[in-house]
Amino acid sequence: MTSTTRHGILALLAIAALAAGCDSKPPPPPPPPAPAKVEAPPPSADEVTKRLAAEAYVYGYPLVLMDATRQIDTAKTPVNTFRHERAPAGTVTPNGDVLFSRAWLDLSAEPVVLSLPDARDRYYVLPMLGGWTDVFSSPGKRQTGTEKRDFAIVGPSYKKPLPADLTAIAAPTDMVWIVGRVDPGGPGGAAAAAKLQEQLKLTPLSQWGKKPARAAAAAAPAKADAGASAAQQVAQLDAKAFFTRLATLLATNPPSKEDGAMVQKLGKLGIVPGQPFDFSKLDAPTAAATEAGVVSARDAIASSAKTYIGDLRNGWAVEWDTGRYGANYGLRAVMAALRLGANAPEDAIFASARVDGDGKPLVGTSRYVLHFDKGQAPPSEAFWAVSLYDDAKRFVANPLDRHALGDNDKLATNPDGSIDLYLQNANPGPDKASNWLPAPPGPFNVMLRVYWPKQAMLERKWTPPPIREVK
Repeated sequence: MTSTTRHGILALLAIAALAAGCDSKPPPPPPPPAPAKVEAPPPSADEVTKRLAAEAYVYGYPLVLMDATRQIDTAKTPVNTFRHERAPAGTVTPNGDVLFSRAWLDLSAEPVVLSLPDARDRYYVLPMLGGWTDVFSSPGKRQTGTEKRDFAIVGPSYKKPLPADLTAIAAPTDMVWIVGRVDPGGPGGAAAAAKLQEQLKLTPLSQWGKKPARAAAAAAPAKADAGASAAQQVAQLDAKAFFTRLATLLATNPPSKEDGAMVQKLGKLGIVPGQPFDFSKLDAPTAAATEAGVVSARDAIASSAKTYIGDLRNGWAVEWDTGRYGANYGLRAVMAALRLGANAPEDAIFASARVDGDGKPLVGTSRYVLHFDKGQAPPSEAFWAVSLYDDAKRFVANPLDRHALGDNDKLATNPDGSIDLYLQNANPGPDKASNWLPAPPGPFNVMLRVYWPKQAMLERKWTPPPIREVK
């Protein structure tokens, strides 16, 4: 509607109102009274309890899942110790773009010192997640540079002064997970990246500065069911076991300030941070309602994780809102189930596609092109890569042993400076082989990972172009 049209309509309405005010006829009778609203009956006490239990489960699920993951990992690698990975790995979907260095920290007794070497300008990032899965710091090239540095990671209850040569990083919880990523590209390749990994060190503060530095004796690892994943273990917990574990974890992994309303709701269920949860105090109907709430929430998280697609653009599901969730407990729970250990957006943004630009499922017997116009490749300060998977999220065996392509590779460019990636099962020919990402004969999907995305992507002004089928 143009402004002229709008002004005309307003003028007509004003004239009509004026004419009505000058009319000598009696005003029309008032409309009949609206029928009285029928108030819905208030929910029963059991229904209120069920809802509270469901909310509490969604709220606490990431913390309990983190703890279960920690138990499994530290049964193999002690706390406060890095585990370096050289082969493609990932928390959910294999990632061959980076080398992972992971460590679980226990800050309940004292801070832990993180020593970083001179990385010689190589890109790396060490995202630190608190017990609630939020990224609170990301030492590495983007945030702290690549020079030699030492940081003291400090838990929420530690109040003593630190040595002057240490820079403090305040952790919101005593449980911390470092999910480090090192770029294997550049000078020296994977060998240089592996050397950098080996120079990452963790030292309890009480051992810091001693020559030689000695790691404190590791506590005996907690028992963990190695035959079941962390998610499977948490799914097997009934209301009593889940809330008992949650109450215990809350003592050293305190809720944030914005969680005040949820803490009050937890209290109504008898869940108080650091205090034992006594399920036996609940009468039979309340216990049954609490269990029903847990089952409802567990099913909702699982269902949402299967159907979550992020922000759908050009056939790509872009994950903008990861790594920090605030009071969005639902998204936090779903992302924990779907992609535990996710980066903060300024460190990496992922986008996945199972369909082409026309919405048709990707299948290897068809031929596809992912085309980037000149200057429109994924905007990154570090690097980007497109990985290809079969329908079960596994890498695809192929003659090139190639699972990803990106700007760390020697990609051929078109005469106009644009880039084409060829996604298909059949070899596209020698002139295109450098840009060929082999697919299986059947369904497949791809994931674009952009590390240290530029502002254009952070502001959602750049999105991946559609994957086009070649007829």
